[in-house]
Amino acid sequence: MDDLNLLRMFLAVARSGKFSAAADQLGLTRSAISQGIRRLEDERGIALFHRTTRSVRLTEAGAALHAAIAGPFAEIGSALDNLATDVPRGTLRIAATSIAEQFLSGPLIASFIEAHPQVTLDITVTDAEFDIVSAGFDAGVRLGEVIAEDMIALPLTGEQRQVAVATPDYFAAHGVPDHPRDLIEHRCIGWRPAPERAPYRWEFEENGHALDVAVPARLTTNDMQVMIRTALAGGGITFGMEETFRPWLEEGRLLSILDKFLPPFQGFYLFYPSRRNIPPKLRVMIDHVRRYRALSR
Repeated sequence: MDDLNLLRMFLAVARSGKFSAAADQLGLTRSAISQGIRRLEDERGIALFHRTTRSVRLTEAGAALHAAIAGPFAEIGSALDNLATDVPRGTLRIAATSIAEQFLSGPLIASFIEAHPQVTLDITVTDAEFDIVSAGFDAGVRLGEVIAEDMIALPLTGEQRQVAVATPDYFAAHGVPDHPRDLIEHRCIGWRPAPERAPYRWEFEENGHALDVAVPARLTTNDMQVMIRTALAGGGITFGMEETFRPWLEEGRLLSILDKFLPPFQGFYLFYPSRRNIPPKLRVMIDHVRRYRALSR
């Protein structure tokens, strides 16, 4: 087994955090992956992973190796894809934030699938911030303000804004806050991006200055659908992207408040690494996003 195959195994385990998942990705047995990693470690005389019965994580040396080779391997894969064919084909892996309503709502993805039958989309919805190249993704979808400077970013939407919403019955019973600080007197439905992360502080602006409020959430969740359903049932005030709540705002089932404290900001982008050789499967997604946005204006 040559070193390149061992390094492919290493990258697969580093991405997935599991020998079994890496084996599935590469079409090998778990034993073959384990033996390959052990051989790589023995040849170099250093441990690359910390192993427990529940998890596999990189050692300091493993993290350094991963940082050094993940990018070049992605470049090699793109170059080989381009050599093989000009026809877009293969699996296109995209990491998208859960609040990217226009991207995730269905029409953009469905029209892409219909137009490119030989490309398989593998979309992971995650609000974690990470290096998409190291994690094995071809592209990502996030708000522009959190995209790394070394990425190429293609606008997916125009400006966005957040809103605080609740039902008319809730406001009739509990009153309407006049200022973001008044939210501390209300039942709030909050959001947490991940179990180990602090709840999201609701972001407002007053006289050109940021005003963040740590609301006293009676419910905190990482699922926007839980937030929406609870708010529609009269559970309290929740907070999120205006596009997410638009159907219920237009129907009058939800009302937005504190709008003067919620100015617009730059929207969502499809982003991807700067490469000389963009694989055809990613190139057609880039072109599709451009056309879709032009038709949506």
